[in-house]
Amino acid sequence: MRNINLRYVDEEYDDNGVITKYKLKYPENYNFGYDVVDDIASNEPDRLAMVWCNPEGVEKRFTFGDISRLSNKTANYFKSIGIKKGDAVLVILKRHYQFWYVSVALHKIGAIMVPATFMLTKRDIEYRVQSASIKAAICTDEDGVCDSIDASEGIPSLEIKMIVNHPKDGWRYFDDEMESYPDKFERVDTKATEPMLMYFSSGTSGYPKMVLHDHLYSLAHLFTAKHWQNVDPEGIHFTIADTGWGKAVWGKLYGQWLMESAVFVYDFEKFDADDIMDIITKYRITSLCCPPTMFRMFFNAGVDKHDLSSLKYCCIAGEALNPDIFYNWEKSTGLKLMEGFGQTETTCTICNVPGMTPKPGSMGRPSPQYNVMIADPNGERCPPGQTGEILIEYNDPKPPGIMMEYYRNEEKTKAAIHDGWFHTGDVAWMDEDGYYWFVGRVDDVIKSSGYKISPFEIESVLVTHPAVLECAITGIPDPVRGQIVKATVVLRDGYEPSEELKKELQNFVKRETAPYKYPRALEFTKELPKTVNGKIMRSAIRKGDEKHE
Repeated sequence: MRNINLRYVDEEYDDNGVITKYKLKYPENYNFGYDVVDDIASNEPDRLAMVWCNPEGVEKRFTFGDISRLSNKTANYFKSIGIKKGDAVLVILKRHYQFWYVSVALHKIGAIMVPATFMLTKRDIEYRVQSASIKAAICTDEDGVCDSIDASEGIPSLEIKMIVNHPKDGWRYFDDEMESYPDKFERVDTKATEPMLMYFSSGTSGYPKMVLHDHLYSLAHLFTAKHWQNVDPEGIHFTIADTGWGKAVWGKLYGQWLMESAVFVYDFEKFDADDIMDIITKYRITSLCCPPTMFRMFFNAGVDKHDLSSLKYCCIAGEALNPDIFYNWEKSTGLKLMEGFGQTETTCTICNVPGMTPKPGSMGRPSPQYNVMIADPNGERCPPGQTGEILIEYNDPKPPGIMMEYYRNEEKTKAAIHDGWFHTGDVAWMDEDGYYWFVGRVDDVIKSSGYKISPFEIESVLVTHPAVLECAITGIPDPVRGQIVKATVVLRDGYEPSEELKKELQNFVKRETAPYKYPRALEFTKELPKTVNGKIMRSAIRKGDEKHE
């Protein structure tokens, strides 16, 4: 280990070892692929970068030398088929090991990686390809992803289609084709402040927004891994996340490799608590990050049946933490669950770090990487105990790790970034000790089992069913998932409420959009509460649900 992270940061700590000051430093042409992966590979080629396995017992280990070599071959291959700097590339690779060297290759080229979940439907794909002018796609052969892309219409920008693991007619077979290319790649001139990555983020007032990040986003995640997840450079870090979600690069790529730590990838289909705990035992995982829901499932399965002694640190994010989970985990393992907060638009902005005493249910304190405050509607700082919106200072140059913009949406960008601040849309309050406590969204995004779900997307699908006149989507509390999706439906004339129709509507949503979005609760009503100008009042529906709890 060479502590390469220290070349990129100036840090200060208090007497208790708590990080107090943190400022990144970097060259103008910083690029994660060259300056992190290739740097480690040239000096410690045999250093472990990733352990990958699947439920069938297949295991692969990749060194930094392997990742450097494979990413160079991939970059040369991509370049040969017409992918160049600035091109948008859709990446749907689940937890397949190809994701890691494909990502590095795209960064080296200067292309814009657009990760996405395998659960996207034809409708979802069409929107994404059209909105981002996506030129190429590299996809898993599982879950009908390629078929959905082949069935999509109105996507002329998509010129190149690549598949992994198995060949398919009409698709380039990536695994075979890339192998014939050289394992040396001439550095492409990229700038730290140029686009690198784009995610589609759900909202409540329209279709998903395109969150554009520059190359500094990767570097800003050094704090995520070093200070929130506290990864061990000689250990193995396990974040449970599919590569289609931002959480994957939070916990399975950038910060961990900046810390020269190995990442663990388990390529499973369905979460099984006993299975995951067996994996932790077998591979001697040293740090773990996943949503509170999964810790709850660990307890339901029986934590005491497993040897989790290799774990040295555990983190949570994505949903509210019940204190009982916190205390039970500490009792069983001796470890505190260190909560953190961030968004698709940011890196880790509020968290508990080593040396702090976490308060169960609190997100922690603001990261010293950013200037964070809770503000009232007038933009004034809220005193302790007062609820307001979380804001992050955003000047020129912008802070590393905060989005560049909502791509091709100047209106939403200006609504989020103005007066020198990035407005997160999340509401919280601060206690007398400076700890932040999450309250909810300014908008109506539903968080279920770590997923962010847009009501608008589900509503736009449900109203296409012939029985539905109008509907409203809200989230209701659930002891396992945090929240579940609820649909409140007004039927058209000629249709009557029934259990059969309820199931039909649920299955309809499952078929037409990602399965995790379907309404697990569905209520029929004669009319929806509305404002005087006709806008549906989801807040009134939520209040009504609270009365019946």
